[in-house]
Amino acid sequence: MVIVAGHLLVDAAERDAYLRGCVAVVDAARGADGCLDFAISADLVDAGRVNILERWVSQEAVEAFRGAGVPDEQGAAIRELSVSEYDIAATRELS
Repeated sequence: MVIVAGHLLVDAAERDAYLRGCVAVVDAARGADGCLDFAISADLVDAGRVNILERWVSQEAVEAFRGAGVPDEQGAAIRELSVSEYDIAATRELS
């Protein structure tokens, strides 16, 4: 399993518009082969922060979906980015 997690920063006044622009990406990802979960969400504390969380069955699935990367318009809105990929060997369900 691969987890992609982190955050990005956009202008606080533009965050809602940025997130609306991500709806199609989230829909596409959740329908992609190998996607276990995909979320892009507003941070509850920082008005300019957008949280990223993805779970994929494999690195190949991540790369097949990612393709060319972020569209130009979305990329231009990102002021700072801190997102990493994690290879996961085991998981535990929490109850």
